[in-house]
Amino acid sequence: MFDLDRLFQKSDLIPVIIQDRATKDILMLGFTNREAVELTLKTKTAWFWSRSRRELWNKGATSGNYLHVRQVYTDCDTDTLLYICDPDGPTCHTGARSCFFNEIEL
Repeated sequence: MFDLDRLFQKSDLIPVIIQDRATKDILMLGFTNREAVELTLKTKTAWFWSRSRRELWNKGATSGNYLHVRQVYTDCDTDTLLYICDPDGPTCHTGARSCFFNEIEL
């Protein structure tokens, strides 16, 4: 079993990237703490720490658009997570499939 203490050596909150398992699209970026990671591993649905509401939240608990976590990876520095997920519906709270739809022209 992976030692979760390694994830939170630098900060109590770390970023987690959500990627669609089927399409490989990046769906969102959120923040997680140890408790949220533990809940994610236990329930196999994505849990986050809401920085604005200052509370845990299970993506989909209100909308029904759960993120079913199929794989979890850490980056080379062990301070960021990647969740490979099967989404039940749109990931963005706006109803968009992904939170990344506002292109900045170069």
